[in-house]
Amino acid sequence: MDLKGKRVVVLGGTSGIGYAVAEAAGRAGATPVVVSSRQANVEAAIARLPQGAEGQALDLRDEAAVAAFFAKAEAFDHLVFTAGETLQLGPLQETSLDTARAFFELRYWGAVTAVKHGAARIRGGGSIVLTSGIAGRRPQAGWTLGASICSAMEGLTRALAVELAPLRVNLVSPGFVRTPLWRDMPEAQREAMYQAAGEKLPVGRVGEATDLAEAYLFLMRQGFATGQTFVVDGGGVLV
Repeated sequence: MDLKGKRVVVLGGTSGIGYAVAEAAGRAGATPVVVSSRQANVEAAIARLPQGAEGQALDLRDEAAVAAFFAKAEAFDHLVFTAGETLQLGPLQETSLDTARAFFELRYWGAVTAVKHGAARIRGGGSIVLTSGIAGRRPQAGWTLGASICSAMEGLTRALAVELAPLRVNLVSPGFVRTPLWRDMPEAQREAMYQAAGEKLPVGRVGEATDLAEAYLFLMRQGFATGQTFVVDGGGVLV
């Protein structure tokens, strides 16, 4: 399925994997529409994306605002959800439940809200691609919150694929990827983490946002896949 002339709405599309998806879609001839919570980030992304890209600032935790965005939006072909902030890692006993609920508010309920109000605007033959992570399949100590969200996203994807059929709904599950989600770490510590993590993977390196973007584009183009989780992790679940 060709993406030329299609409209691709990327929620969380101003940085990291989301931006890479928007950029790749633009190169493939689509019109990317990037959405983020900060107007400055939207403007910066549009300036770097292929000509014709569009965008808007939107709080994905505000259902009324999300509903209004899609009510005014031009019909489009693919909806991609990559929004999320850095997850808190650590023992459950040290995790604030208010903090835990806040992460679900964006990463899980934000996706639910976007699909609820956006699905009806997707043209025939289009798709939805959501995002989780391999923490749900291979959790480590201190990953209780992340693993829970990732597993919830997999169940949500399968249920939506049935409920919204024939609209296709799929999920990308990234492994360790070099993205701005790790920006709060000191640079030297961050690079050492990437190096150590990459050496443990069968492919010998951590992922790049561009690696993951290809998975999202594949699922947009693949007209016979729905309800599927596409794991792109450099072999992380194997080791």
